[in-house]
Amino acid sequence: MNALAASIVAEATRDPDEGKDPAAVSLGRRGGLKGGKARAAKLSPDRRREIAKKAAQARWDQRQSPLRS
Repeated sequence: MNALAASIVAEATRDPDEGKDPAAVSLGRRGGLKGGKARAAKLSPDRRREIAKKAAQARWDQRQSPLRS
């Protein structure tokens, strides 16, 4: 039982990038940083406006929820 508990703690506290190639992690991160800007540049102003309205409505609905305190 102690071995199981130790393995659970070790898994929960390990570094998520452990064992990954740092060069690959760097490339993936760089691509991710570019993605949002590239997507926004492709969208028409009307479509960007629709997306922004939907996001604002979602934030407003979440704020107005009676379950949130």
